[in-house]
Formats: sequence, structure tokens, C-alpha cells
Amino acid sequence: MLIHLTFMIFVFRSNNKMLRNPNYLYGEDSLLQVPAHGNFAKYVLQKLWICEDQLALINGKTHEQLTYRQMAKDAMNLAVSLVRMGVRKGDTIGICAENRQEYFSACIGIISTGAVLTCINPGYVDGELKHVLNISKPKIIFCSPASYKSHSKTLQSLPFIEKFILFGREKQNNTLSYEEFVESTKDISLDNFDVIDVTGQIDTAVIVYSSGTTGLPKGVMLTHFGSIASCEMSYSMDPKEPVLLINPWYHVMGLFGSIRVFVNRGIIVHLPKFDIDLYMKTIEVYKIGQITVAPPVLIAVCKFKSTYDVSSLKIVYSGAAPLKDDTIAAVRDRFPNLKAVLQGYGMTEITLCGSRHTLEDVLKDKVAGVGHVAPGTVIKIVDLESRKSVGHDQVGEICIKTITIMKGYVDKDNSEDFDDEGFFKTGDIGYYDQDKNLFIVDRLKELIKYKGFQVAPAELEGVLLEHPGIKDAGVVGIPHESAGEVPRAFVVLQPGSSLTEEEIKAFIATKLSNPKHIRGGVKFVAEIPKTPSGKILRKLLREMAKVKSHL
Repeated sequence: MLIHLTFMIFVFRSNNKMLRNPNYLYGEDSLLQVPAHGNFAKYVLQKLWICEDQLALINGKTHEQLTYRQMAKDAMNLAVSLVRMGVRKGDTIGICAENRQEYFSACIGIISTGAVLTCINPGYVDGELKHVLNISKPKIIFCSPASYKSHSKTLQSLPFIEKFILFGREKQNNTLSYEEFVESTKDISLDNFDVIDVTGQIDTAVIVYSSGTTGLPKGVMLTHFGSIASCEMSYSMDPKEPVLLINPWYHVMGLFGSIRVFVNRGIIVHLPKFDIDLYMKTIEVYKIGQITVAPPVLIAVCKFKSTYDVSSLKIVYSGAAPLKDDTIAAVRDRFPNLKAVLQGYGMTEITLCGSRHTLEDVLKDKVAGVGHVAPGTVIKIVDLESRKSVGHDQVGEICIKTITIMKGYVDKDNSEDFDDEGFFKTGDIGYYDQDKNLFIVDRLKELIKYKGFQVAPAELEGVLLEHPGIKDAGVVGIPHESAGEVPRAFVVLQPGSSLTEEEIKAFIATKLSNPKHIRGGVKFVAEIPKTPSGKILRKLLREMAKVKSHL
């Protein structure tokens, strides 16, 4: 049974007014087929099951293949095993692994039990790992052999983690085997299996992590209903064309972007990490028709000289940061049969998508900015001082209301994150043109975007201040041709300290993961400019960085 729901007719009227605000951008009124059960795992399983033995996932490096039917069976077997082990609705279960064949079966199996899935970056260092795990407090952790080897000491030190399950057949001390879990029930099928009931609009399906201006990741709770709605939004990929993905699956873009492909019967070819030669070779070997990437990957691809046949590529989907016009031109030159370069704008808190280009936009020659507002979504631009909505071509903060909005942050009062009309305050600055295309021009939030990763200056500053030789510190992003932005540190040394730039860089490298390293250099200053209340004046730091930046 399906409930056909038309949104925005009743959801987005504000302040009891019956007329739409002419300054707002309204996405299409969205007719979604939302199952009456409202369970995200059941929704995905039903989509997978009808694809039978069609290929779903291919490892472009090892050439391992996984069918839709096998993905679904593994998920159901895992769910049965977890419930037998004692997993109950409301428990949290984590996955800390690189992209690999078992990942999505584990995701779907976990959610099928009524438990909450949390996806963790295996590249975190110990302090970061402890921080996010103390947010979600998972009862069980699934790990790849590599991630468990790297993090076992930290993971075992956390009292709330009761069991460790390793992907593959390899066993290490104090771990269980994933393969044994998915082989538990021989004749399992969708006919003799059912998920644990949930209340779709209330219950959390997934916790993912998003950095904020505090510098520390926050746990974003995404509901079953919002997750289904995200997958039901209009889809512009061609299911007949293989998609090459390198986006990490612990991130909302990789996780929900991939599930969207699956529920639309597409084929994903994935790589465990980005290697430029292997990436281009994979396009040739698997006749890749579509890629989803962040801008730094496109820049690297355009600069890479090779003789691989990449004529199969037709569509490029880019996200995480805006593309420059010269990059788009270079991409078109690199791929002779390219039909379109499409961009979108989204974030973890809205379950991925707020605006996007479509193939229809291409046909109408209306591709601009980061596209039009997504279905089921309303966007307004508000003046930074008055907080009143403004019209086209006027810059302000982007605020979003959508059917896919998060439930909230874990253990955080969310009242400051939403305005009195229920719009989420994104912290991004932009505008829209007369054709209602959205453009992103800056970030009110002070995050640095390094190759699509969000790097919070306050987090780096906090670590810098841990060093006994550093008195004060401020961090800003500076432009970088291939990475987008890199962090530059401004440092006030303690009296008598003789710390060097290289020593400070090395100190950060031991404390924080790779995207947060000080690639923009260190500038020694007499003081960090601040307001009377003590807030760092990053605008002045950015001006100082412009004078000295040679990148």
C-alpha cells in the first residue's frame, strides 16, 4: 500500500497567511509515493528485491560484483542475526570502514532491526573518533580489517561499545565475522522477512556528522520518512548508464547519492579511494556514462595526461563546492561526448539536496548557478542584518524548509538553527537570479572546504592552543587551485618559544586527519585580531592572508 502525498500545499504556508511570498523560491509541488509503513529499510529492500539478479555494485579495482538480490539477502540475514544477538529498536550501530562491497547490505540490515545506523569516517584520528562516538554511543561497530587495525585501541576503550564485527572472513582479537552473520539463514526472502516497525516521521534511521561553527562535528538525525522522501525526489541519472563513484559512503553525499542510484535500478562502479590513473582506466574498462564528483577531482582529471578511451562519459554531476566556469570548459574539452555538467547544492541537515540542475535544464539551455530548488523545498534569501527576505539578485543568507529536513542534532537545542517560520539557517550566503537559479557566493559559517571536506577553523585553533609554545592562534582558508581552499594558521608564540612552521604543521598532522592539515602555511604574528568580546575577526585574517598568499 502506498500513500500518495502532495507536499507544500499545506506544509509551507507561513504565519497563517494564505498567499505565497513572492520573494521565496518554491520547488515543484511534490507527489511522492511514500509507503504506508514509513520504514526506510523496507522501502529500500522492496526496491532491491524486484531487480533480482541485476548487477548493483562493482568494485572497479578488484572487479568484485554484487547483485541486487544478493545485497538484499545479505541485509536480511544480517538483520536476523543482529536481532538474535539482542539488538533492539532504538539501539545505535556504527559502521567505520572504507567503501567496500558489504557496506550497503550492512546499512540496510542495521536499519531493518529498528536500530539507528551511524556512519563514521575511518580517516578520523583518535580524538575525532572519540568525539563522534560519544555523540551516538553505538552498541556495536562494524569495521573493515584496516579500520579496526587502526582504531582498535580507541574503540575498545569506549565502554558503550559491546561488540565488534569485521567485514570479510578475517578475524582479529575480540571480533566477530560479518560473513558468518550473513550466512545465518539459507532460504531467506522478502516473502518470509519483515522489518521492525517504526514511526517513520519521528524515528531516526541514520545519524551522520556535520561540522558547525563550534568546530566540532554534530550528530545529524535523519528520519525514516525524510530518507524515503530524499530517494523519491526527481532523479536525473540514466539507470542504463554505469555510474562511477568515489564519494565516501560515511558522508551524506556518498550514502544517499548511492542509495538513490539503487532505488532507481542503476549500476554503481566504485573505487576504495581516488587514484587518477585507476579512475581514468575504470571509465574505459566499464564504459562509464556518468560520474559524481567534487570539483578537485575534475581539476585533477583535466590535468592528467593519458590515452584511455573516455568517450563513453556523457554526464558529470558535481557537488560539495561550486564549479568555476574555466573548470567546466576544461571538463568539456577532456570528454568528447559529454552532454552536460550538472551541479547541485545540499547539506547533511536536509538529507542531501536543496537545489539541482536537471537534464531538462540542459535541453532548455537554462543551466546556471547550482540550479533550481528541489521538489518539496522552499528557499528564501534573508538580509544579514534585518533578517527579512529579499528578492532576486540580492545577496543574503540561504534558509531552507524541506520535507527532507533533519529531525535535529543529537543532544542539542535546535531552536537557534531554525527561524520563526521553521526555515533552517544554512549559514551559506547566496542569491537567485530572475530565472530562479540559485547561486552560492560565500559562507556565513566559517568552514574551510578542502576537496569537498568541511574543515572547521575553530577545531584547528583549539588543537594549536594545546601546544605549550603557542599563545594564541587563528585559522582561515585561502584559495588553492586544485583543492578549493586550504587552512592557513596565524600564530602568536609564547615568550621565549622558538617553534618553526614545520614543527607546527607536524604537530597538527599528529592530532587531526588529513584534510585538516595546515597546507596553507603558518604566519607568525604579534596578535590575533578580535572583537571586544573575544571573537576572532576572520575577515581581517583573510585580508592578511590575501597579502601573503602565493598559492
